[in-house]
Amino acid sequence: MANDRDLHAVRGVLKGDRSAMADLYHRHAGYLAATCSRYVGSDEAVRDILQTSFLKIFSSMGRFEYRGAGSLRAWMNRIVINESLKYLREECRMQSLPEDYEREPDGPEDADVSEIPETDLLEMIRALPDGYRTVFNLYVLEEKSHREIASMLGISEGTSASQLHRAKSMLASMIREYRKEHFQ
Repeated sequence: MANDRDLHAVRGVLKGDRSAMADLYHRHAGYLAATCSRYVGSDEAVRDILQTSFLKIFSSMGRFEYRGAGSLRAWMNRIVINESLKYLREECRMQSLPEDYEREPDGPEDADVSEIPETDLLEMIRALPDGYRTVFNLYVLEEKSHREIASMLGISEGTSASQLHRAKSMLASMIREYRKEHFQ
């Protein structure tokens, strides 16, 4: 059972057992790398962030509280997201838009993603500029409000909303292009 294995790994990590650390790493690294790559476009940066995240996971294991199935993965995922956001802030990769930025008129942002393989869709998200991709992920996948995103990233709520709008527009354009190339 995965929960027993996670609890065993947590206990081992708390005791400094390197084989427990390796087991935890090997079972969750792929999932956590995928999470990180939703925020960070560079494979090299993803590897660095993942390494930093696992160091933090191992050193912070005493603060983990088991809350049922999936709670360890969710806790580790939160650490990876926070480390990814920290990287983006430190690398000045968040594009800010001026407070008086005029949104473009609403266009057809919602494109049909049925029949598009998930891997291709994730590559499209990954191809977004850093700021757009980050706001999109936080809003759509992490279900954060613009107020929460603004606080997390040190930007205004208006900038968050503008970046989400532009991310959706850019994604819709990529999806339409993909559909033209593959389905027509």
